Amino acid sequence: MKVLILHGSPRKKGNTAKVISFVADELVGLGHETETVFLSSKNLNGCLSCGKCKEVIDDIGCVQQDDILEILQKMVRSQLVIYASPLYFWGVSAQLKTIIDRTYSLYTQYHAPDHASLVDGQRQALLVTGGGSYEDNAEAAFTAFNRLQKPHKAIKAGELFIGGCTTPAQLDDAVKEKAIEFAKKITA
Repeated sequence: MKVLILHGSPRKKGNTAKVISFVADELVGLGHETETVFLSSKNLNGCLSCGKCKEVIDDIGCVQQDDILEILQKMVRSQLVIYASPLYFWGVSAQLKTIIDRTYSLYTQYHAPDHASLVDGQRQALLVTGGGSYEDNAEAAFTAFNRLQKPHKAIKAGELFIGGCTTPAQLDDAVKEKAIEFAKKITA
């Protein structure tokens, strides 16, 4: 399976990166082709809400010329996309949110009988790290993600929240085991 991991943390070696490494190592060990895109190093422009993408049915019709077009093309070619981010104010990072907003260009005719999506049937998963607990903290990020699959016509493969994060060095074997189980579940 071709797997794309969208690394939404601005820190290349932070908590999210550490958990991603556990997941990616397991995915490779299971025989999957895995690519991680570090979003903070990319030129990412927000959606203009111009609607030009809705005029194109069989391709990514976004008019902006930034790094997101290449990322969206990688998404279309993947069977599984993992959205990974630290928790920022009850949501994902700005980098990952920008990608999510621009996935608007991947589907047309939402709420209509001829609703089409370039990622129809794709497996999608969410991995979030945070300093606090899930309750009163992370639910909004997971609720938003769960709603994303409907316009994408995608399959929610799984979700993982690792709370209580302080430093990557503090992420122990219990966290690694959760990441390994997550990797197995989202590819099953």
